Amino acid sequence: MTINKFDLNVEKILEDWEVYHAVREIIANAIDEELLTKTRKIEIFKDKTNCWHIRDYGRGLDHHHLTQKENDEKLANPRVIGKFGIGLKDALATFNRKGVDVSIRSRHEDISFGKTKKHGFEDIITLHAYISPPSDNKLQGTEFILKNCSDSDIAKAKDLFLRFSGEKVLEATSLGQVLEKKSNPARIYVNGVQVAEEDNFLFSYNITSPNKAIQKALNRERTNVGRTAYADRVKKILTACESQEVAHELVRNLANYGAGEHNELDWSEVSVHACRLLNDRSKVVFFTSDEAMSTPDLVDRARSDKYNVIIVPQKVREKLRGMVDIAGNPIRDVEQFSSDWNNSFKFSFVSEKQLTAGEKRIFEQTDRILSFVGGRPENVKEILISKTMRFDLHSYREALGLWEASENRIVIKRDQLKDLQNYAGTLLHEVAHATSDASDVSRSFESELTRYLGLVVKKAIKDC
Repeated sequence: MTINKFDLNVEKILEDWEVYHAVREIIANAIDEELLTKTRKIEIFKDKTNCWHIRDYGRGLDHHHLTQKENDEKLANPRVIGKFGIGLKDALATFNRKGVDVSIRSRHEDISFGKTKKHGFEDIITLHAYISPPSDNKLQGTEFILKNCSDSDIAKAKDLFLRFSGEKVLEATSLGQVLEKKSNPARIYVNGVQVAEEDNFLFSYNITSPNKAIQKALNRERTNVGRTAYADRVKKILTACESQEVAHELVRNLANYGAGEHNELDWSEVSVHACRLLNDRSKVVFFTSDEAMSTPDLVDRARSDKYNVIIVPQKVREKLRGMVDIAGNPIRDVEQFSSDWNNSFKFSFVSEKQLTAGEKRIFEQTDRILSFVGGRPENVKEILISKTMRFDLHSYREALGLWEASENRIVIKRDQLKDLQNYAGTLLHEVAHATSDASDVSRSFESELTRYLGLVVKKAIKDC
């Protein structure tokens, strides 16, 4: 049997590589061949002699693939893992250094490896491939056989690939996939192979369309790629997402933003996009923590109407103000929800017959109270009592009373009839709106209230 030698010319050995790094390269090449040839899935198994096999069903490798140069076919395909053609030689050198025996079978030839004298340099010993005729010239694909390779090294290598990691794809975009993080830390994959880890990421990510920054950062070792290389791609993947599942998870974690739990939320455009998406896909209202604490009535009303109250940071809240969601609808923040609720509001009026005896006694004092300020104004045609009230657009609490100029009526919340002082104060407040035709916190309204105070005191002193 004729055996030819082929010098691998491995000039620089990757001293930091362990066996599992080398196994990773063999698996990556096999997956690439599967993708390029659209053949059946690769196989990784151990035989009865405890040798590990990595098998693809592609075109079959020969020793020319061991040359150290870029692979044009892989460079032209953005979905494959390998780019530079040197990973296989690095792997073979690592196996040799770590005592793992490798043999390769294909329909083209069988290949084994060993060290021998370099041609023309008798004093230099280098790693060579020994080429012999194929033991099976009908073998489909390429089979790597690894002797003295531990089960743990195979497991560690497989775990670097998305297809073996068990991480679920939550959403796929044209740039990459958002993955449900299996455990901490989160993982960053490029075309299915892990290149980095993130302690404080909410999701793992598989970048399927790497930009120039990522391609440049994918060095010879393809490990520990820095965040600056892939951050922009991850950001664009998230802002391209359209699923409620991803948006809800992002927004749900905005409440912990201040604690710095998830770095994706540092990107305000990601947080805002998630809020816009969720606003369209589900019933939510956005509050800051301060707004939620200062407007408990509004929070209770939102929850009773089956809205999910979402707490967002102040800087996100400011960006959401006046914004529309992805369908063009207004973002439901405090102002919008209060306005929408008021627009759909219907009073629950209580007739005088339905009042309790105590409430009726106080309500019967209406004309006497109005007499302190000159009697009922001509434009006030009705004074009604309601169980429910619209929200005050300044305090975002249920109003105690309302002057409805379009209806020429004053409506007062029923609970004000528990106490004469409360009822009288609310009644006169609304009458001041009717006579001044001015809104709260205006000079005209304050002037009218001041006039009322003077009239009341004057009347009280005269009656003494």
